Amino acid sequence: MRFSKWHALGNSYLLVERGDLGRPLEPEQARLLCDGRRGIGSDGVLEVIAVAGMRAEIAIWNPDGSPAEFSGNGARIAAAWLMERSGSAEVIVVVSGREHRAARHGAEIELEIGPVEAHEPETVAVDDERIELTRVSVGNPHAVVRRDLDRRELLRLGPLLERHERFPERTNVQFVRVDGSHDLTVLVWERGAGETSASGSSAVAVAAAAIANAWCESPVTIHMPGGDLGVSLDAESRATLTGPAEKLGDYDYSLE
Repeated sequence: MRFSKWHALGNSYLLVERGDLGRPLEPEQARLLCDGRRGIGSDGVLEVIAVAGMRAEIAIWNPDGSPAEFSGNGARIAAAWLMERSGSAEVIVVVSGREHRAARHGAEIELEIGPVEAHEPETVAVDDERIELTRVSVGNPHAVVRRDLDRRELLRLGPLLERHERFPERTNVQFVRVDGSHDLTVLVWERGAGETSASGSSAVAVAAAAIANAWCESPVTIHMPGGDLGVSLDAESRATLTGPAEKLGDYDYSLE
């Protein structure tokens, strides 16, 4: 099997083509590829289902072998891969049936996310604590929590919120600190992956929640341990995500 490895602010993905595999990727194979002890090691797998010119359809896998409806970093990496392959600076990536247009601007990939839905704040009970959060849909679910950025608390509460009964399909979790009218600092607990250095869809979710709750205004710079991502939302809550995507190399590997 031929694959390439990429990262976006330290959030790494393996990219494989179904044509090279000869069959659809299976959950156990995705888990093996992401496992740094038994396989290669990554935060997820991008499976290219089909390519036609400057348009590619992809499926995204979490490290635990579960499918991910969407990934902002994964989709930008897939766009960067397609740009390299096609020679075009503008491409379309299809994830879960949704088209996302992408364009290269120097070292950064600008991706049209589409409509984002931020709900009214609500409170849930977690580990004898009442936590206020804002649910956001970016094609995948998110729970945005404004609180002190304590990594120990993220590691304690992240998995509890991820699997809280309020989220039957589980959820991504973000702790956010408001630094200014256009700046947010974020820690991320990713569904099916755990703590991550950066997350594109989380950046979009945090920006949408912050704007909906009047914590800040668009455009927003999201500061994460791995680096910064830019998010803008228009009057119809359509989001655009901008940030780097870097190729680490091409490799061969046997799944047998």
